[in-house]
Amino acid sequence: MPPARRTRPVVPAAPASAESRPPAVTPCHCLAVRQAARHVTQLYDRHLAACGLRATQYAVLAALDRDGPLAVNELARHLVMDRTATGRALRPLARAGLVEIGSGRDARTRALALTPAGRARLQAARGPWRAAQAAFEAQYGPDRAEDLRLALARVVGRA
Repeated sequence: MPPARRTRPVVPAAPASAESRPPAVTPCHCLAVRQAARHVTQLYDRHLAACGLRATQYAVLAALDRDGPLAVNELARHLVMDRTATGRALRPLARAGLVEIGSGRDARTRALALTPAGRARLQAARGPWRAAQAAFEAQYGPDRAEDLRLALARVVGRA
């Protein structure tokens, strides 16, 4: 008869630490939307990084390509941003030669337009942007992604 094997006593698992548990769903609509926005922005930033753009910069270039030239206030309205934040977003794009800031309709306004380099950078970023779109839809579901987009358009008064 083989000798009896010693077994270790079963120790109950320690309760999950606060660091290992996912945080509770917030009851705050503002925080929930901001958390989701940061999560999605990080996804797009990873895809667009190879083109030297961030998601926010891609949005500016795409808006100017689609609707430009625009005054700063018009671009801010398109992007649902305040004028100051829009100005801060434009500076690195202008320094990089991707956006031209010229004279507007009067002395108080500036007209924003894509430069040829900005158009080329936007074109180079379209593939990675499509890949980010596909990654989001793969994670979230294409129908749910479309529903989300429409719901968010209603939130900002666009649907």
